[in-house]
Amino acid sequence: MDQSKEIEQLERKVEHSYTADDIQVLEGLEAVRKRPGMYIGSTSERGLHHLVWEIVDNGIDEALAGYATDITVVLEKDNIVRVEDNGRGMPVGIHEKTGISAVETIFTILHAGGKFGGGAYKVSGGLHGVGASVVNALSKWLEVFVHQDGKIYYLKFENGGHAVEPLKVVGETDKHGSIVRFAADPEIFQETTEYNYDVLNSRIRQLAFLNRDIKLVFRDERGEEVREVVYKYEGGIKEYVEYLNKNKDVLHEDVVYVEGIEDGILTEIALQYNDGYIPNIYSFCNNINTQEGGTHEDGFRLALTRVINNYAKDNNFIKKEESLAGDDVREGLTAIISIKHPDPQYEGQTKTKLGNSECRRIVSSILGDQLERFFMENPDTAKIIVDKAILASKARMAAKKARELTRRKSALEISSLPGKLADCSSKDASECEIYIVEGDSAGGSAKQGRNSKYQAILPLRGKILNVEKARLHRIFENNEIRSMITAFGCGIGDEMDVTKLRYHKIIIMTDADVDGAHICTLLLTFFYRYLRPIIEGGYVYIAQPPLFKLQKGNHIEYVYKDSEKDRVMHELGENVKIQRYKGLGEMNAEQLWETTMDPEYRILKKVEIQDAMDADNVFEMLMGDEVEPRRNFIQEHAMYVKNLDI
Repeated sequence: MDQSKEIEQLERKVEHSYTADDIQVLEGLEAVRKRPGMYIGSTSERGLHHLVWEIVDNGIDEALAGYATDITVVLEKDNIVRVEDNGRGMPVGIHEKTGISAVETIFTILHAGGKFGGGAYKVSGGLHGVGASVVNALSKWLEVFVHQDGKIYYLKFENGGHAVEPLKVVGETDKHGSIVRFAADPEIFQETTEYNYDVLNSRIRQLAFLNRDIKLVFRDERGEEVREVVYKYEGGIKEYVEYLNKNKDVLHEDVVYVEGIEDGILTEIALQYNDGYIPNIYSFCNNINTQEGGTHEDGFRLALTRVINNYAKDNNFIKKEESLAGDDVREGLTAIISIKHPDPQYEGQTKTKLGNSECRRIVSSILGDQLERFFMENPDTAKIIVDKAILASKARMAAKKARELTRRKSALEISSLPGKLADCSSKDASECEIYIVEGDSAGGSAKQGRNSKYQAILPLRGKILNVEKARLHRIFENNEIRSMITAFGCGIGDEMDVTKLRYHKIIIMTDADVDGAHICTLLLTFFYRYLRPIIEGGYVYIAQPPLFKLQKGNHIEYVYKDSEKDRVMHELGENVKIQRYKGLGEMNAEQLWETTMDPEYRILKKVEIQDAMDADNVFEMLMGDEVEPRRNFIQEHAMYVKNLDI
C-alpha cells in the first residue's frame, strides 16, 4: 500500500458508535498485561531485567528503613529469579479496604504499597508503588514466602497474577524477611526470557556501592558451575569512585568525600581527579541513576566551579578578573552524587532527571562548605586540582580557535562541506544516511554503488585520532574528525544541536578484520565522548559486510557469519566456489550495494548505550594508557573472538 492511501485510511472517520458500551474497563492487573511497556519500558531484554530491579528495590527500601542488612539475588535453573531479604517481612494481616491479606494486596493492586506516606519508609526508590504487582502480572507464576513472628507464610500466583489460594501458614522459622520467586511469562517476553549475568551483576554491584554496609549476594545457578559474588562496601561511594578510576592515573590519592543532611535530605558526594580529559559525573536519587541530571547535579556544578575559582583567586593562581569555566574545573573529574529524598519529583516518565528545586540549594551548600574546608586543610591537593583546571582553560582557548574551522557556513554554501564527501541530493534528514567508509578504495565502490538520492559517502584515510588520549584542540585539528563534524552539521560537545543533524543514519562501514575493528572502535569512542546524543538518539549504526561469497553456477549467496557458511554449503551441495572477503575494497560497486548498502537486504547493527558507566569503563580500558587492564580483557575474552585475520 502506498503512503498516500495509508494516510487517507488514517484520516477517514471511524464508522463505529462511541457509546458507554465502547468503553473498555481493564480489571486489576489486566492493564499491565495489555500494555506492559507503560510499566516496565519494553518487553525486550531491558524490560525483562526491570522485573528483577522492582523486587530488589523493595529489599533495598527495607534496608534504607534500617531493618534489612542482607539481600540475595539468585538465578535458578530455567531462569527462575529468587530475591531474599532479612527485613521485617511484608505485612500479613487482612487489609481493611481490600478485605484480603496485605501481601496479596501488595501483589495484586496497582499503587498499593508502603511508600505513600504511611511512615513505613523514609525514602524509597519506587515512585508509583506498582513494582511488585507489575512483576506478578507479567510472570507465568510468582510465589512469596514471609518469615515473621516465628511463622512462614506462603502465597502463590499464577496466570498473570491470580492468587491460587489465600495466604496461609506453611511452617515455623526463627528468621525474618521476605522471599519472592518468579518466572517471567514467555507470552509477554517473546524476545527472550534469558537473564544476562553481566547486566544483573553490574547493577547489584552498583547498589552495594550506593548503600554502604548492606551486603548484596548474587548467585547464578544456571550453569554447570555455580557463580557467586558478594558485595559489601563500607566505604560506599568513595569506593565507587576508586572503582571507576581503577584504570586511570589519579592526580591525588585520597577521594574527596562530603556528607550532610538538610531538611531531611541526605547528600553524599565523592570525587577524585585523574589525568584524563573527560569528566565522568554520575548522579543518583534514592539509588536511581538520574542519567539526565537534575537539580542535585546543578547544585554540585555550581558549588564546584565557585569554590575552585575562589580558591584560585585567593591564592593568586589566577587574576581576580579571570574565571575558570565549568568545563575547566570538571576536566578529568570522576564524581558520584547520591541523595536520599523522602519525596522525589522527577521530570518525565523515565525518572532520569530530578526536579526538586530545593536540592540545588542543599547540594550546593553542603559541597561548597565542606570542599572549602578540604582545600584549606589539604593545600597540596587543592593546588593539583587548580593547576589541572588552569591547564584545561588554556586548552579550551586553543580549542575555541580550532573549533571555528569546523563550523559550517550557510547551508547554501556547498563549499563548506568537506571535499571528499559525496553528498546525497535529498535535504530531508529523516531519509538521509551517511556511510563512514574505511579507505579510498572502498569509498570509490560505495560512491558508485550507492543510491545518491539519500546515501552520502565519506571515506576516511587511515585511522582517526584516539580521542581518549587527546585534548579538545588536537581533536579539532584532526582532518578526519573535522570532516565528520562538518558533514554531520550538528556541532560538537556543549554546542551540539541534534536537530541540525543532516543524516538520521550514520553508518560505520569498515573491513571485517582487526584493523577494521580498531577503526570502528576509534569512531565509536569519538561519538561516545563528543557526539553522545547521536548515539542516544539511535542515529549510529555499524554495517555488517559479508564474510563469504558462495557461488554454484549462476547462483550466489552471501554469508555474514562463520557459523552459517557450513549450513549454506550443505544446502548448495557440491562444487561450490568460496570467496573470503578480507576487505570492502575486494567488492565491486554492485556487490557492495547488494550486500551492505541496499536497505532491503543489508544488515545494520544499531549502537546503543545500555549503561553509561560500563561503557565509559570499556572505552577507557580499550583506548586509555593503561596496558594491564587491556591485556587482561583480551585474555579473558579471547575464546569468543571470531574472524581474526592473522
